[in-house]
Amino acid sequence: MTTLKRNEGTATGMSLGLIDKLSAKLGPDAVISDPDLMAGYLVETRGLYRGSALAVVRPKNAEQVVDAVRECAEAGVPIVPQGGNTGLVGGGVPFGGIVLSLTRLNRIRDVDSLNATITVEAGCILQDVQEAADKAGCLFPLSLASEGSCRIGGNLATNAGGTAVLRYGNMRELTLGLEVVLADGRVWNGLKGLRKDNTGYDLKDIFIGSEGTLGIITAAVLKLFPKPKTRVTAFIGCAGPREALVLFQRFRDAVGDQLTAFEYIPRFGLEIVLKHAPGAVRPLAGDYPSYALIELSSAQENVDLQGALESILTRAIEEGVVADAVVSASEAQNRALWNLRESLSEVQRKEGGSIKHDVAVPVSRVAEFIEAATKACEAQMPGIRVCAFGHFGDGNIHFNLSQPVAMEKEAFLAQWGRFNRIVHDIVNGMNGSIAAEHGIGLIKRDELALYKDPVGLDLMRAIKQALDPNSILNPGKVIAMRDQDIATFPGVKHP
Repeated sequence: MTTLKRNEGTATGMSLGLIDKLSAKLGPDAVISDPDLMAGYLVETRGLYRGSALAVVRPKNAEQVVDAVRECAEAGVPIVPQGGNTGLVGGGVPFGGIVLSLTRLNRIRDVDSLNATITVEAGCILQDVQEAADKAGCLFPLSLASEGSCRIGGNLATNAGGTAVLRYGNMRELTLGLEVVLADGRVWNGLKGLRKDNTGYDLKDIFIGSEGTLGIITAAVLKLFPKPKTRVTAFIGCAGPREALVLFQRFRDAVGDQLTAFEYIPRFGLEIVLKHAPGAVRPLAGDYPSYALIELSSAQENVDLQGALESILTRAIEEGVVADAVVSASEAQNRALWNLRESLSEVQRKEGGSIKHDVAVPVSRVAEFIEAATKACEAQMPGIRVCAFGHFGDGNIHFNLSQPVAMEKEAFLAQWGRFNRIVHDIVNGMNGSIAAEHGIGLIKRDELALYKDPVGLDLMRAIKQALDPNSILNPGKVIAMRDQDIATFPGVKHP
């Protein structure tokens, strides 16, 4: 774990008088300064970084967020917005100033089933939004392994995608409007449930994916969809990622947007799920180099999805594209197959140190990337175990590396930078992205400077300077604006 030292210049700005002002305006229960009570807000979810803060502020509505931001802006005190604190890139770790926890902004403000929208506050847990949509006879399709604890504000701030991106898109595609508190305390009210609004720049896209560095999202209007009435899932084994990509194209061509998910899993990934995940059951009799979880769904009741799925798989087996397959016959079997995929992120930690890369390449090059990066990493370290899995439909691969069995965890994690260069160089050579789902945060900030187009970096700095000229919103994350941002995290070294 890397401990982040507080910027002492910032620390002197956050006086006890400011804490008293915040307590008076927001209520004494809204401000936490006890170190023991603050501890859970200061640690990144994987335990890679431990930060520090002078207080945790928990407003209960947008008006209180405005009060907190204005007081901190006047005092020149940094603010780190935080939702469920489930991020994986250190973006919610504070280094001085205050943590602005949005967990109490958790109201479902409105559900409009005819307009197919739901208006929610940033502190709503994703699963609660899913359930509210379900009660209205609709679907909110964002689905993540952390959906029982992650919050909508964080999903928006990182432009979360999840397993249903292939059919529904990521958070940028799922969002129609936002309410945002700016660095000077002004509020941009863009909470419109409109699918057509050409009144100038699309401001919401500036804040989605900005990781709390440009403004604090307090509410959003999100799209809803018809609930699937028919769903079928299959699990297949094949010779490698190239065969899986061929199968993906066949499904996409045959059933179009009824293909809801196509999740790739390597042999090592399934092995550790079966080894560590409670209740996991082997889906196929044999062992294969690669697997895929495939889901078809439809809002129509009398669609023969199972027939379509079995027809495509039968032909693929006959032609040698697929070695074996199982098709679910019930919702319980659907869930059992999905459990294999959803358990994969969690069980990796039981195999020791894991160096993680969340990347994207064009869909047409997914198999080529997996093969090239695997070969390069195995050549660098004999015994390294590659766990490359993810969403073939949008080119997002979680290219994770588990330590060799006999190697010490600390010694392995010390090689993080070396493997970043190997993997990210290959991604860059394929015109891909070094950050596909979790954002840049702290852990990839210096990597971004190596791979982002220089003009793109200049535009990002210009937007940051225009919206947050004093760099009080999550300073040091995504893009460093000041020398003190860089000095606070020298080199942003990995644990």
